[in-house]
Amino acid sequence: MADTEAKNNAAGPVEAATPQRIGIEDFARVEMRVGQVLEAERVAGSRKLVRMKVDIGTEVRQVVAGIAETYEPATLINRKVVIVVNLKPARIMGVESNGMVVAAVEGERPVLVTFVEEVSNGALLR
Repeated sequence: MADTEAKNNAAGPVEAATPQRIGIEDFARVEMRVGQVLEAERVAGSRKLVRMKVDIGTEVRQVVAGIAETYEPATLINRKVVIVVNLKPARIMGVESNGMVVAAVEGERPVLVTFVEEVSNGALLR
């Protein structure tokens, strides 16, 4: 058990927070799907933003994510990511985003969610 605790603390302490609890009905409203990045490029004038075209199975969506300081756009091509697909569109630095990439946060660094097994584009996460 000490080894597990040491590994868990290797990246630093995780902030203790008491999250606001939601009901299953609220969680069920969030639609997350697997998408495959087809294109990725930095957003002009931004250090953090990447514009991606992502295949979510039924369509290709443009999504903007604040991951450029961690991920080079070229390394994202063909990568499977998790996308929240039922958010209202938003304009970020003048670029329309039609979804949100799901990532963990280690300190200030985003870490994309990955899959151990092959998953189809558009697969629903529950």
